[in-house]
Amino acid sequence: MPGTASNPDLFHGFARREVTLRGATRTVYVAGEGPAVIVMHEMPGISPQVVRFARWVRDAGFAVYLPSLFGEDGAVPSAEAGAAVFQRACISAEFRALGGGVSSPVTAWLRELARLAQGERGGLGVGAIGMCFTGNFALGMMLEPAVLAPVLSQPSLPLNDPAGLEISPDELRAVRERLDRDGLTVRAYRFAGDRFCTAERFAAYQAALGERFEPRVLPDAAANLADVPPFFARHVPTPHSVVTVHLADGAGEPTRAAVDEIIAFFHQRLSAV
Repeated sequence: MPGTASNPDLFHGFARREVTLRGATRTVYVAGEGPAVIVMHEMPGISPQVVRFARWVRDAGFAVYLPSLFGEDGAVPSAEAGAAVFQRACISAEFRALGGGVSSPVTAWLRELARLAQGERGGLGVGAIGMCFTGNFALGMMLEPAVLAPVLSQPSLPLNDPAGLEISPDELRAVRERLDRDGLTVRAYRFAGDRFCTAERFAAYQAALGERFEPRVLPDAAANLADVPPFFARHVPTPHSVVTVHLADGAGEPTRAAVDEIIAFFHQRLSAV
């Protein structure tokens, strides 16, 4: 379903496209030149903080593809409106919010987007980063050969199993085989005290992917908890969003260093030199 933008000025410099893949049409905001990076936004939608991160990736020399997956694009919703977006996503057939060992169907659409993006941009391959509700999608996207640089930022599904993984066993095995065969790795980020992306979940990733899983755990003290949006203030009581809402953007800040490390990872995997 195409997204709606409540703050069009936020997307200045981005081309808004309606992209139809696998019979489903979604709004995708595209900006920049260079190898493609798919940026998948967190709950409850494409926020100003998500767009800020996308601009950093664009400015580092990449073509950013920012698909609208849920919520009102560019909005800063009230706590109640954000909770309503969350509830709709949880019951949507496109997502598997509850119960581990299954993959969200929308991941197949995102793999097609990665294939399209590489066809348009060329280069060695495509990067992908998911956040929170979409955090694990970059792992499932590894079934598409174009995806070379997956980043999982606070992957939070399944919501009802702290040690669960939102991917089917067959797909997980196929991803591990590809990582080993192609010498690739998966980067992952979380805050130490995050209740939605737990230490148990990272341990499960480590058990499944071994040395191909590269976790980064930031101290809770590194989170910026001041002036967070209403949805986060009410419903996200712990440090959570590493590269967006809870990022402290300053020299020497661990969250800013995480952004720089992610961008360096994209350069390492996607650049020819």
